[in-house]
Amino acid sequence: MYMKTRTPQKDDNMKILLVSVDAKYIHTNLAVHSLKAYCGRYKDYIDIAQYSINHSEEEILRGIYIHRADVVAFSCYIWNISMILNIIKNLRKVQPQVKIWVGGPEVSYYPKDYLLIYNELDGIVIGEGEQTFYELVRYYLEDAQTLDNINGIAFRDSARLQCSDNITKDEISITPPRKHMSLDELPFAYENMEEHKNKIIYYESSRGCPYSCSYCLSSAHRGVRYRNVQLVKDELKIFLDNKVPQVKFVDRTFNCNKEHALEILRFIKEHDNGITNFHFEITADILSEEELELLESLRPGLIQLEIGVQTTNPDTMKAINRRVDFNKLSDNVRRIYKANNIHQHLDLIAGLPLEDFASFEKSFNDVYSLRPNQLQLGFLKVLKGSIIEDQCKEYGIVYRDKPPYEVLYTRDLTYDDIIELKGICDMVEVYYNSGQFTHSGEYLIHFFDSPMKFYSSLYHYYEKRGYYTLAHSRLRRYEILLEFYENTIENQSADNKTENMALFKEILIYDLCLREALRNRPDYSGDSIPYKVYREICDREKVSRARIHLEKFSYDIIESAKEGKPIQRESIILFDYDNRDPITYSAEVRILTE
Repeated sequence: MYMKTRTPQKDDNMKILLVSVDAKYIHTNLAVHSLKAYCGRYKDYIDIAQYSINHSEEEILRGIYIHRADVVAFSCYIWNISMILNIIKNLRKVQPQVKIWVGGPEVSYYPKDYLLIYNELDGIVIGEGEQTFYELVRYYLEDAQTLDNINGIAFRDSARLQCSDNITKDEISITPPRKHMSLDELPFAYENMEEHKNKIIYYESSRGCPYSCSYCLSSAHRGVRYRNVQLVKDELKIFLDNKVPQVKFVDRTFNCNKEHALEILRFIKEHDNGITNFHFEITADILSEEELELLESLRPGLIQLEIGVQTTNPDTMKAINRRVDFNKLSDNVRRIYKANNIHQHLDLIAGLPLEDFASFEKSFNDVYSLRPNQLQLGFLKVLKGSIIEDQCKEYGIVYRDKPPYEVLYTRDLTYDDIIELKGICDMVEVYYNSGQFTHSGEYLIHFFDSPMKFYSSLYHYYEKRGYYTLAHSRLRRYEILLEFYENTIENQSADNKTENMALFKEILIYDLCLREALRNRPDYSGDSIPYKVYREICDREKVSRARIHLEKFSYDIIESAKEGKPIQRESIILFDYDNRDPITYSAEVRILTE
């Protein structure tokens, strides 16, 4: 391995800076930490600067500049590439002599184009980066080899490394691709766990994917490599011992190897610290009975699952090289849901080949019926290097020129449809994925032909009233939903309207109370429980008034929401905020009187 090398001789004062610009501050960037860890005894020459896209370009530029690094390397993805390229332009101005390199999936597929367009760049690391970056560091620290001898890079011709405004394609060199390495050669990426306290830790136990979905970058490389499971266990133990809040596996399909997945899940169960949560992307239709039984046995909240459905249209599945048994997937998702111990996040993608608006609505309703904890509506991104990039003409896919290369329209889906689906997506995010409108949403769907039509109608209501582009508080979202409901029952008889309105107000109050006590009662709430009665109930139930809330109801909220009609049942309900559902975060509910 390359790490067994002599101490740097060329320049002991040289500094190399790895820069990550992440989607959120709370995320760790596995790539830069893995690159540094692999550099072995060169690590002392390498610093890491971590930012998020919420930082301003000025803040990031300033932070990079004050490091006074001789070489700066950026980790590039669709969510940060535009920002990074802007920063690089200005970095070159304030540090003319700095060497600037980029790497990552966003720049690996058309490196020559990037070098032609962005004169500020010295070179690009193509594909898997650990060994390549190690050799690049050795090149700068020891002058031990030439750039031509480093596989997996693109760079300006050695005679013109001092950037030129007139560079041509012939003056760019691309070395042979680097062969994939064994994952067992990678050292543990996170040297100092204290630096990552209270952050989401990204981790991988495998690279690659056995599937070849045309919209995914994994389609460009077949095969899966696994890290030795004992190494994985040893590293997960570090996270558990440090009580990391969440470990997010970046494995493309965690359960594609049953035994590998089972060993890791068993280890997590046996060493559960009661705090750490683990996130996995899985294919749900291939779960075995053994895996399902193990999943059902886990502590509530120990793991969460992200399940890519993408579409339920068989023609679309065929067009994107995707093989999913949706019936089997549905059975397994429902079974996991019934155990009520695992948060399930199901994904759909709009803009896929051969899926029009009606087809997407069916996919939406199919997945919605599985009652996932979150339903993520994504839009096709035509990633560089993916199979679908070469199929856009065939399927009439038109997408944005700039990252994230999101679909604008297709032969089957108009831009008007995309706008509509974006609005639906926003309503789903607020009124479903937040988990704050569970029963009010369930009740309202009874008034529409399908779940998606409900969210579509809600989006159009927002748009018509001028609410859509405004920011709203959580309480205001409830008020808008009440307004929306009043609009949906205008044609009902006066008697039904009065009773249904009384019920819906109570459903809203119930949903509100599941998250927090009503310190400031909304206008549509009923009378509060008298202090004397409140105190007597607290004494009887042996609970602190500061940690609970009591509310009086005239209807059976759960059954009424489920049936879509008023079912009377007078009760006082205690909401216990010290005991929350680890999956939904809702307060524990106790019905005290009937």
